[in-house]
Amino acid sequence: MRVFDGYFNRWFLDPIYGRRYPADMVDAYQKAGVLPASGLDFVVDGDLEAIAAHTDFLGVNYYSRSVLKAAADGELFPADDAEHATLERTDMGWEVYPQGLYDLLCRLHFEYQAPKLYVTENGASYADAPGADGKVHDTRRIDYLRAHFVKAHEAMAAGAPLAGYFVWSLMDNFEWAKGYTERFGAVWVDYETQARTLKDSALWYQQVIAENAVR
Repeated sequence: MRVFDGYFNRWFLDPIYGRRYPADMVDAYQKAGVLPASGLDFVVDGDLEAIAAHTDFLGVNYYSRSVLKAAADGELFPADDAEHATLERTDMGWEVYPQGLYDLLCRLHFEYQAPKLYVTENGASYADAPGADGKVHDTRRIDYLRAHFVKAHEAMAAGAPLAGYFVWSLMDNFEWAKGYTERFGAVWVDYETQARTLKDSALWYQQVIAENAVR
């Protein structure tokens, strides 16, 4: 499990915050043939210092978590147990897990002492379309955002220096791996006519911003 965390998180965070590249990951990449036996010999004097230069903030993209199991040989694969399979998911198939945002923000604060944090992406794909009344009642997106906002606030109360939060995304858009099949937007886009319709989530988010509070 630590290797999985190293692949997605520590490989990037450790050198940024002056800890060099994690030794266990260098070893894992050497064994996998990704790195040569000589290791990081292409890292020259001054590289690590440049990588660890002071940054004003760290951007965080968070959508879900990955739940894994380890086989007897140590290989990791997605968990498929009954409990995990029944958890709520977005139309993208991603588990709705707001607690993960809290855990991540707190980890970045307590373990890496990031001076300032911004959630640069967070959101969910739901295909709710305009109904007979012409409105988009995307209550699932509202529930998703509300739960994540609450967890972000809890992380701030725990000390995480969260300075901003950007919802993904303003409008339905082309998703690099899915084309136009997934809709993350707070604004519905009719791709044929280019007409835009504010979804209920956009109006709800407008109220959150105006009141600086989550209802």
